[in-house]
Amino acid sequence: MQRRDFFKTLTSAVAVTAALPVMGFAAEAKKKAGPNAFSYEQALEAITGGKKPQTSSKVHLKVPEIAENGAVVPVTVEVDSPMTDDDYVKAIHIFATKNNNVRCLDTHLTPANGKAMLATRVKLGGTQDVAALVELSNGEFLIASQSVKVTIGGCG
Repeated sequence: MQRRDFFKTLTSAVAVTAALPVMGFAAEAKKKAGPNAFSYEQALEAITGGKKPQTSSKVHLKVPEIAENGAVVPVTVEVDSPMTDDDYVKAIHIFATKNNNVRCLDTHLTPANGKAMLATRVKLGGTQDVAALVELSNGEFLIASQSVKVTIGGCG
């Protein structure tokens, strides 16, 4: 074996050995960036503490049935609540049930807000349900959801 061949083989072996841990970290990072650690049901349970949210006509979720661009889907949530010190909306949570990150938005309110209303835009990676979970000051949870058909994906 010539000296140059020896160094070529040694350099190749060192490069492969050095690349293996990096490839392992990349695979681990890809796993974490892939499907969410929490499914929609698990995220609901984490917020509600296992309580079953009730579907209510008090929660008005406004989302387009067809979104032309999934990158900017408008979402409006209004809750019929007196917003007094004894009876108010404590939090509103927005979920996209099939996104890699199902939790889109968490906002906390107080009686000083005067009105339980939220308007935002969310990113949807495809056709899926958008859900609004409302936490009341008495510990109850209300929920409303609507299916949105996305014609252009917003996440990729």
